[in-house]
Amino acid sequence: MPFGFYFYDYTYIVLVPALLFALFAQFKVNSTYAKYSKVRNSRGITGAEVARRILDANGLWNVKIIHIAGNLTDNYNPATNTVSLSDSTYSSTSVAAIGVAAHECGHAVQHATGYVPIKIRSAIIPITNIGSSVGVILILVGLIFSAPSLATFGVVLYSAVAVFQAVTLPVEFNASARALKTLKQDFILEEDELPLARKVLSAAALTYVAALLSSIATIFRYLLLINNRRNR
Repeated sequence: MPFGFYFYDYTYIVLVPALLFALFAQFKVNSTYAKYSKVRNSRGITGAEVARRILDANGLWNVKIIHIAGNLTDNYNPATNTVSLSDSTYSSTSVAAIGVAAHECGHAVQHATGYVPIKIRSAIIPITNIGSSVGVILILVGLIFSAPSLATFGVVLYSAVAVFQAVTLPVEFNASARALKTLKQDFILEEDELPLARKVLSAAALTYVAALLSSIATIFRYLLLINNRRNR
C-alpha cells in the first residue's frame, strides 16, 4: 500500500468542521479587535497603564510590563514574571487594548493566588510537549509498519494535547472574568465601555475552543486510521 495513503485519505474529512470553526474564530477575534480598537476609552489611559494599575492593586509590584512587537501577541510569562503587551495594546487607549491588558494581568493574579487550573496546566506542559512530538512519531511509525498497538500508544500520548487545551479553557475564561470584574469595580472603564471589552475577550476565547476541537478531531482521525489498518 503506498505511503501516501496515510496522508491523503477520506479520514481528513473529520478535520473539516474543526478547521472551519478555527477559521471563523480567527476571523471573529481579528474583526472584533479591529472594530473596538478604534473606540477610545473615556479616561484616555493606555493598556500599559491599566496593567500596572491592576498588578499594583494586587500587590504584584515585582511583575514587569514590557512592550513587544506584533499584534495580539500579548502574554504573561510566569517564568520571568513579565506581562508582555504588543504594539496594539501597550500604548493604545482603546477599550479593546484595555480588555486585553487586563486579561493578561488576570493570568498574573491567577499564578499569585494559586489558581488550581493554571497549576494543572503548568504541570502537564512537559507531558504535552512529549505527546505532541513523540506521540505523532509513534502513530506514523505504527501505521507504516502495521503496528496498531504502537500507533494507539502514540494516540494516548498525543491526547495530552487535548487535555492541556481542555484545562486551558477555564484558565482563559477565568482570566477574562477577573479582567472584566476589575475593570468595573476599579472604575477603569465606563458602564457603556465594559460590554465592548467583553466582546473582544469573548471573541478571543473562541480561538481556545477551536484549538480544543481541532485536537479532538485529530485524535478521532488517528483512531480511524488505526482501525482501518487493523481491518486490512
